[in-house]
Amino acid sequence: MKIIYLVAAALLAVTPASAQSIGEQTGVNSVLGVSPSTQDFVTGAANGDMFEIRSSELAGQRADEPTKAFAAQMIVAHTETTKQLKALIASGQVQATPPAALESSLQGKLDDLKKLNGAEFKKQYVDDQIEVHKGAVSLFERYANGGDNVALKEWAGKTLPVIKHHLMMAEELAK
Repeated sequence: MKIIYLVAAALLAVTPASAQSIGEQTGVNSVLGVSPSTQDFVTGAANGDMFEIRSSELAGQRADEPTKAFAAQMIVAHTETTKQLKALIASGQVQATPPAALESSLQGKLDDLKKLNGAEFKKQYVDDQIEVHKGAVSLFERYANGGDNVALKEWAGKTLPVIKHHLMMAEELAK
C-alpha cells in the first residue's frame, strides 16, 4: 500500500502545472463526487471548449444540415465560454494556467473524427458531443458545488445550465 502512495506522489510531482491531476484524468474524482482543484477545473473546461470548437468546425464541413446547425451553436457558445474563462484569469480573480494544447485523449478523438465522413462522421461526432458534455456537466457541477475560488465557482454555476442544454441537444440529435 505504501508503494502505491509513493508512485502516486511521484506521478503528481512530475505532472506539469497545467495538466490535470490523476484523480481528474482517470475519472476517479467524478465517480467519488470530489470537487476539482481550480487548476483541474480550468484545464478541464478549457480542453472541453477546445475540443467542442475544433470538432464542431469539422462538423461544419462534413455533416448533414441539422448537425451543422448544432455545430455552429457549439462554436459560438464554446468560443464565448473560452473568452469568459480567459477574462477571469486575466483579471487575476483566478490563479490558473489554461492548457496551450488539447489533451492527448481529446486530440485522439479529434484525429479519429478527421478520418470519417457521412453517416459514420455524424454518429461519431454526436457520440463524442454527448460524452464530452456529460463530462463537462460533472466537472461544472462538482466545481459549482465545492470549488475553492468564489469567482470561478459562480461562473461554473452560471454556465452549467448552458452545458446541460447542449447535452440535451446532442442527445436529441442522436435520435
